[in-house]
Amino acid sequence: MKITKFLTLFITAGLLVLNVSCKSENDKAEETAETTEANEVADNTENKPAMKSGYSIGDVATDFSLKNVDGNNVALKDMADAKGYIVIFTCNHCPYAVKYEDRIIALNKKYKAKGYPVVAINPNNPDKTPDDSFEKMQERAEAKDFTFPYLFDDGQKIYPQYGATKTPHVYVLEKTDKGNIVRYIGAIDDNYEDAAAVKVPYVQNVVDALLRGEEIAVEETKAIGCSIKA
Repeated sequence: MKITKFLTLFITAGLLVLNVSCKSENDKAEETAETTEANEVADNTENKPAMKSGYSIGDVATDFSLKNVDGNNVALKDMADAKGYIVIFTCNHCPYAVKYEDRIIALNKKYKAKGYPVVAINPNNPDKTPDDSFEKMQERAEAKDFTFPYLFDDGQKIYPQYGATKTPHVYVLEKTDKGNIVRYIGAIDDNYEDAAAVKVPYVQNVVDALLRGEEIAVEETKAIGCSIKA
């Protein structure tokens, strides 16, 4: 009887040791597979070409219908007499955008009557920057007496299509039979700090060239400003 009990205990102990050993090996195998899979994903990501984001010069820009500070929606197609548009992604809170406010007003005053009105769009998420809420936009537009639409990119669906990353970030569009063609992307001019010290007024030069039917000398510049808050 004692021999039988001893054999039973010996066999049970052996099975337990074997089970633990197998489980350990399985765990190691799973860990190896997970590591390999992670490395493959990383390698595939590194080998993928960079995805195109936003418009390039010559692309057809999308129209939109966004809420203006007066409560009405505005679309580019609503401006039937326009020859093109100076679309500027800008906002309330950014110091760069504030520095450019008077120059944006001046651009609209000079070029709206010539067929190139300013269309300003606030692309920021007001949950991240409360000063860029729709109510604050209305207050700013009234305080500065904006003479152009100041639109709210509610849901942040439009600025990624354009590829805007900064405030301010300008897109000059020319209206054609094929659609609104992107003719310029970048900064308003070459000196955000001092309007009196500007040497190259990029946007003015582009619109003047378009109005004269001439080639655009500088089609792209680096937008200087605050990053868009998503």
